[in-house]
Amino acid sequence: VCGVFLRDNRLSSQVKERERQVLTEFPTVAELLAPSVAAGESPVSALDRVVRRSHGALSDDLAQVLARIRTGEPVGVAFESLARTTGLPIVARFATGITVAMERGTPLADVLHAQAADVRESARRDLMEAGGRKEILMMVPVVLLVLPVTVVFAFYPGLVGLRLSS
Repeated sequence: VCGVFLRDNRLSSQVKERERQVLTEFPTVAELLAPSVAAGESPVSALDRVVRRSHGALSDDLAQVLARIRTGEPVGVAFESLARTTGLPIVARFATGITVAMERGTPLADVLHAQAADVRESARRDLMEAGGRKEILMMVPVVLLVLPVTVVFAFYPGLVGLRLSS
């Protein structure tokens, strides 16, 4: 039973680490895709270029999508499978955005830039929230250790002076 719980804990930590890697890598991949698409490359060839040049968790997932597209699977279906397998809402939005942009002919470069900016803003917001929580935790030693010592140093000479004068 303990082995099952330890393995479950290990798998959960691996999933969280992979999700963190994907979120870290996502803005860069989106920004690499955007100029290629804006220069006139098709989304599939731009995806091929980015997959060949980058390494990481998201790049591996995109390589699988590219392999599915090359075997004859429609682009929309391949990206929908990426959205289902990753489980991250940001990657799902990315996959949906590419699919919709390709089907409707909307400018894909603008979509990619906007999504990269959204991910960066989300990461900044999460960092600010974590900093706010840490700020409160950092005040505990100040209040419990430094403040009492400061009060003792401030009042002790006065108490000694009152005892000497009385």
